[in-house]
Parts: sequence; structure tokens; C-alpha cells
Amino acid sequence: MIDGIAYESAGEGARTLVCLHGIGGDGSSFHHQMRAFPGWRMAAWHMPGYGGSEARMDPPDFAHLSDRLGAFLDGLGGGPVALMGHSIGGMIALDHALRRPEQVSALVLLATTPRFGGRDDSFRDAFLKARLGPLDAGQTMAEMARGTAPRLVGPDTDPGEIAHVERGLAAVPEATWRGILRCLVTFDRAADIGSLRLPVLAVAGGLDRNAPPATMEKMAARIPGARYHEIEGAGHMPHQERPAAVNALVAVFLKDTDA
Repeated sequence: MIDGIAYESAGEGARTLVCLHGIGGDGSSFHHQMRAFPGWRMAAWHMPGYGGSEARMDPPDFAHLSDRLGAFLDGLGGGPVALMGHSIGGMIALDHALRRPEQVSALVLLATTPRFGGRDDSFRDAFLKARLGPLDAGQTMAEMARGTAPRLVGPDTDPGEIAHVERGLAAVPEATWRGILRCLVTFDRAADIGSLRLPVLAVAGGLDRNAPPATMEKMAARIPGARYHEIEGAGHMPHQERPAAVNALVAVFLKDTDA
């Protein structure tokens, strides 16, 4: 544990890739990636409130999450790192690269967007109602996860991987879930991404309705030099649904950034 942040680690190398998970799981959601990049030291954090990591702010905001990530990266040592973020993890990665560019050498953005939702409150309100309604009606996190996990992935996803997604969501403490949702809906870095000056890879799931491919492609087009790829048939969890395809893209990207 580093400064109250629990994490999973694997591999050795002069370069470090840090994985930042989405709201519906923890660092174990990167289980297909942790040993996929020889020569890289891998670390997958458990976001504050997840997987044994201390939650020091409720609800958190992105400035607080960046502070926690900065302290975590300082504790890892070894200089600037590459960040691979999924969903809100990609938002945190984007935000942190803008706040602390000296800590970040490259970004891999999986199923993420530079802004939450639309430009008015109606989308936000509908989103929160859909995500919190089942809990407000008395469902447990496990019951909600059972119905939600299959809708996050493409139709031909391996049933074992769907079960992994379900377990990850079911394990999120309800208080953490409610707090992180209140944080998520505040995100907006759309006006700032053009100032990024580092290698960026954006990977979308072709069937993702949470971070639609068109939105991600537009985001990549606004980041100087960014690469964009779409994984056909994948939903919102491309790194779990199509790990071989995602890992191949990331491996080439890391090799190029390391050259």
C-alpha cells in the first residue's frame, strides 16, 4: 500500500504502466493486461474507496483523485509513468496529465470521454436516476450488478468475463458507488485536451453506449498526434472483452513511445 492506496503489481522494467480502473470494479479488471507487456513494470491501483484503498473524501472530486494519484506515483518512484485508464479511470488519467504533466509520459484511454454527458442537466439527472434507482428501490449492489454486467459488454463476450465484471461491480461498497457517481457527473476537460503534449492512444468499443466510438474519435482528433482505434463488437469493457486486440494495440503504442 502507498499512502493509503492498495494496488496490484507485476513485471519488472525501467518503464512503468499504471492502470486506472472504472467505477464498476477495481484494479483486478486489468487482469488480462498485467503480464502482457514484457519489460514494463505494471501497477493497477484500487481507486480510493475500492479494494482496500482508503477513502479520505466523500464524495471525492477530480482534484482530490489527482492528488491521491500523484502521491501514489511519487511512492512508486521511477520517474514519469504511462497511464492506462478505463472509463472514469481514463478521465482521471486525462485530468492528471493536465494537472501534473511532469508525472505522465503517455496515455492509453479506454472507453472514456473528455466530458461527462451533455451540456445541460437533463442527461446527468437521467444517468444518476438510472444508476441509483435500483439501490434506492432496495436492491443490493450484488443484485444490481447481476442485471448491469451483461449490458456493459458486447453480445458475444465470454460468460466467464461477464461474471468477472459482475463480481467487480458487486464488490463496490454502496457508499463508494454513490460518491463516485456524484464525482463522475462533474467531469469536463473538453476545452483543455488540445493542450496535451504527450503520446495518446484512444481505444473505443464499437458497441459502447457509455463512451460512443464517434465521441472518442472526435476526442482523439482534438489531441495533437493522438491515435484512435475501434474494437468491433466490444462494449464498454474492451480490455476485458477483447484483451488480445487491446493488448496488441497497447504493445505497439508502448514500443513506439519507448523508442
